[in-house]
Amino acid sequence: MKDVDITKHELVPKHIILNENERNELLKKYGIALRQLPRISALDPVIKILNGNPGDIVKIIRKSGIAGESTYYRVVVKG
Repeated sequence: MKDVDITKHELVPKHIILNENERNELLKKYGIALRQLPRISALDPVIKILNGNPGDIVKIIRKSGIAGESTYYRVVVKG
């Protein structure tokens, strides 16, 4: 059976793991701690493809009929 790249599917939003500088800027901008972000499992199929590790912050860009695009952030947690 042929492997399918789920990140290319139209229903899967774009996921980007933030680097250290982006991560620090995000937390500073919103005045929050890492534990205050919503969570996403390290076992999530897209996180596995991106080699995400617990503690990483993922930027998720979703298509929106009203706003065009909506950006969400999640912290990767142990499965």
